[in-house]
Amino acid sequence: MSFTKTTEEDSNYDHLEKMTIQELLTHINAEDKTVPFAVEKAMPQIKALVEQVVAQLQKGGRLFYIGAGTSGRLGIVDASECPPTFGVPHELVIGLIAGGDSAIRKAVEFAEDSKTQGWTDLKSHNIDEKDIVIGIAASGTTPYVIGALEKCNENQIPTGCITCNKNSPLSKTAKFPIEVIVGPEFVTGSSRMKAGTAQKLVLNMITTTAMIQLGKVKGNKMVDMQLSNNKLVDRGTKMVMDSINVSEFEASILLDKHKSVRNAIKAYLNENK
Repeated sequence: MSFTKTTEEDSNYDHLEKMTIQELLTHINAEDKTVPFAVEKAMPQIKALVEQVVAQLQKGGRLFYIGAGTSGRLGIVDASECPPTFGVPHELVIGLIAGGDSAIRKAVEFAEDSKTQGWTDLKSHNIDEKDIVIGIAASGTTPYVIGALEKCNENQIPTGCITCNKNSPLSKTAKFPIEVIVGPEFVTGSSRMKAGTAQKLVLNMITTTAMIQLGKVKGNKMVDMQLSNNKLVDRGTKMVMDSINVSEFEASILLDKHKSVRNAIKAYLNENK
């Protein structure tokens, strides 16, 4: 099958430097509107990967994201938001980026070009067949990511990917590929734009759906969220009030004592059977 990097094709717009601010914003917004429709077309692929993620997590495995540049940063963002949102251990969802943690803020030159470093980074976490690894690369050609997934396949570790080009080497390597074809970027080749937005939407879907399936949401509430600031304590207090019909004072006492919305509600119901 042929492989064309649509993410690198010329923008649908030209002479950007001659546009007004209003024109630039309008055209960027017009391009951004196309992204959710591209994600929708990939829904069967997303479903297949999420089913595998849930299965691995239910076995006691972990979810790894691995990427370079914008793609790596997006994986780290999604991983870092799982503990405060769903109350899971920091080790359950792990984001790795080519070049290490320093690359989160500042690009590390040529880090993504190593075919072996990705697997080395995964091995440092004692990865095994209970885990699952999702490679993130808009281009679908990043050696750091492809090399890591190839070694995972050799070691019977399930693999998925999120890419924005059809029939890429990464898609052919991953056992559960997701291809969100967003087309050319507004600024030619700037895949932090539509491609990055698409990746973020898919990452939201993967972890949110998986955590709900694992019982980390009750009704539509984040009952296991970490109470790490006043805003979240206030939100948790309201959840307790709404769930068991107690006053704000009673709810705050319960929450302070039991340290989570779930535990506060459970304790109250057990005491008032």
